[in-house]
Amino acid sequence: MNTIMLDEPDYREITPWQILFGLFIALLLSSALIVIPWQWVTPPSSAFMLLEKARTGREPNYQWVDWENINPYMAIAVVAAEDQKFPNHFGFDVDAIQDALDDPRGLRRGASTITQQVAKNLFLWNGRSFVRKAIEAWFTVLIETFWSKRRILEVYLNIAEFGPGVYGIGAASQMLGRDSNINLSEYDCTVLAAVLPNPKDMSAVEPSTYVNKRANDIHKQIQHLGGTSYLKQL
Repeated sequence: MNTIMLDEPDYREITPWQILFGLFIALLLSSALIVIPWQWVTPPSSAFMLLEKARTGREPNYQWVDWENINPYMAIAVVAAEDQKFPNHFGFDVDAIQDALDDPRGLRRGASTITQQVAKNLFLWNGRSFVRKAIEAWFTVLIETFWSKRRILEVYLNIAEFGPGVYGIGAASQMLGRDSNINLSEYDCTVLAAVLPNPKDMSAVEPSTYVNKRANDIHKQIQHLGGTSYLKQL
């Protein structure tokens, strides 16, 4: 009687590098799944708002405003103030990054685009560590890949902090005593945009000489960009 010899299964050893690669792919896919839904879904909060609530014990003042109801001058004001190349870059302003690296104090804020700020405010935490900046860069790429430019600006206008615990232009409008962001004057818009670098120390309600000067500079930049028509390309 002939004996049938069965081939033994080929159990190949999984190397640590293969495990790390698998984990890396899993992280890439999971982070993409975190980003993609917010192209359509209204964020109920943001990482910064949750951290603010944990720090102060108070519920952040946050009111969402859909793109169709956003004051166009408010939209162009934040672009003029924060990221004038926003319609044309892919999440990073290379020239601004180089300027920041050349600044001996390393304090310039201009290297951070609107997309980077959305990535940080919505998903991450404040800080200067290399790890956080690397994660921010990856989320920036994902946002630019899966969201439209209009959606990025819409989310930014709704989650940016305009005053202590005041998030988004809906709440910021009420902070200035306006019924709606549509009723914001051009001056209101430029002042709100002017405090964005540090809304906890600079006030849009009682603007300082510096804030008023910055608001005036933003107004000039808006005219230089061509006004609200600059955003028609979004």
